[in-house]
Parts: sequence; structure tokens; C-alpha cells
Amino acid sequence: MIIRAADYADHEAIHAIVTAAFEQEDEANLVDQLRDDGDALVELVAEDDAGEIVGHIFFSPLAIIRAHDQLKAAALAPLAVKPGVQKSGIGGALMRAGIEGCRAAGVPAIIVLGHPSYYPRFGFTAEAAAPLSAPFSGPSFMALELQPGILRDGGIVRYAPAFGV
Repeated sequence: MIIRAADYADHEAIHAIVTAAFEQEDEANLVDQLRDDGDALVELVAEDDAGEIVGHIFFSPLAIIRAHDQLKAAALAPLAVKPGVQKSGIGGALMRAGIEGCRAAGVPAIIVLGHPSYYPRFGFTAEAAAPLSAPFSGPSFMALELQPGILRDGGIVRYAPAFGV
């Protein structure tokens, strides 16, 4: 398996994988709209040994408005792995590569609304997200600080327009 940057030729396969993984098209349509709006920050695919795309991860720009500045963070949504090969390490490989891609892009923090038993293994916590004012809260709303302490002063979260929040 290889993890690589997604390109235009991958879009149809990505749409199919995201739709299959979530058993409906909402997340796939979100990816398409984010891309169309120019809101792709880091987008990666996992390719199996036969060259078939079996996984996808997408990070979009996310603003955190604070009293005296604005952080240019990232929203992780979605992470999708083709049914039939889930729970084989593909999602974890995409997560690690995506986090490193965000780190290389100078992103200070990543926000996710996701499964509270999955994302903590990559360092995401609800506690790190707690100081933020966002449309979401609770144990599924998590953050990973790539710059330790960067979220402690809180701020107002602004997702890309495609999220509709």
C-alpha cells in the first residue's frame, strides 16, 4: 500500500469510496464541494498493491477567531476506507500521513468531529477542543494541537462554507 496526494483522476474513485464507507453520499458531496470551493488543504489516498484506491482522507482550512488574531487550523473530514478492507490499518496510515502533511503545511491544530474511541489513538482529545466555541461539542468534538497549548485561549471556530455551519 502507498499513501499519496490525491489528484484529479482520483475524484470518481474517492466519491465512490466515501459514499460506500458512509453508506450515503453526504460526505462524498462535501468533499466534492470543498474541492470545488478551493478548500482542499491536505487530501490523500491509499492505494493497494494493484493500484486501486482503497482509502481517502481530507483536511480543509478552518479558522479559529481569537480576540487578537486568527489561527489557520484544519478540519479533518472525512476519513474513509473502502468496506471490505476496513480495520486493516489503512485508516491509521492515512491519519498519520495526513497529520504529517498538516504539520508540514504549518497547521497549528486539527479539529475533528468523530468517533471518540478512534481518534484519541492519534492524539485527538475532547479536552483540547473544550476551549473552542463551535457548532459542536461533547466527546466527539476533538482537537489535536500540533503546537502544544495553541488552543488553550479558545476562539470561535469557522468551518469552510461547504460544511453549512
